[in-house]
Amino acid sequence: MSSVILATAIVGVAGLVIGLFLCFFSEKFKVAVDEREEAVRAELPGNNCGGCGYAGCDGLAAAIAKGEAEVSACPVGGDAVTAAIAAIMGVEAGTGVRMIAHVNCAGTCDVAKEGYEYSGPKDCLLASMAPGGGPKACSYGCLGFGNCVKACPFDAIHVVDGIAVVDKEACKACGKCVDACPKNLIELIPETAGQVVDCSSKDKGKDVMQACSVGCIGCGLCVKACEFDAVTVTDNVAHINQEKCTHCGACVSKCPKKIIHVQGEEDESKNKTGDV
Repeated sequence: MSSVILATAIVGVAGLVIGLFLCFFSEKFKVAVDEREEAVRAELPGNNCGGCGYAGCDGLAAAIAKGEAEVSACPVGGDAVTAAIAAIMGVEAGTGVRMIAHVNCAGTCDVAKEGYEYSGPKDCLLASMAPGGGPKACSYGCLGFGNCVKACPFDAIHVVDGIAVVDKEACKACGKCVDACPKNLIELIPETAGQVVDCSSKDKGKDVMQACSVGCIGCGLCVKACEFDAVTVTDNVAHINQEKCTHCGACVSKCPKKIIHVQGEEDESKNKTGDV
């Protein structure tokens, strides 16, 4: 019995010594945490989407506390979160422009032709490796298999009639869909953007018309119509400089293929619930 008591005492004393040892060194070598970092982290929404460019909300909070990131760096939180973080950091919040994702393709099932019947995996990346960049006759067009849909943590993008469509109210501009699209068809644009070109084809006009009835043919009529030098044609497709665009609509009215739209209006007639 005495041997049991002795063994228990030895274990108890050893545990106490080890505990004191650990306590001493944890205090001696502990890393101080910036209180502002903890406060900023508490204000961030916690989606950990990576849209800010950092490894989740913890990474962004640390960067903001160190002055390495703007107080408005979180694309999900919006103005309210920006204002709260600015107050913590003691800086002006400023007025940011809300960004939204936009799909530069209008090649729905009824206007875009199929080059061949595709029976492979319903995955945009894998399909883009197939002959011709996928089954669509336009090698630049949206494949419609929904990689962007799967990537979006906010249910803000769906495949409707064969192409991806963004729900601009739900979009948080995290950029996940941009990274997921193997065709590089999705970009983040200001919510205040005026006109947009819903085409990314670099093919010549004749080839475009054979593949899609609404594709940009690079005719340049939009360039001539714009009085503000906001429209250019590069690689056979029109581009709009949003900083120069005055929303006059001249390019919209002159486009013979009706592929230039007022931002947002091109999605109004589409079912937001989508196919995917």
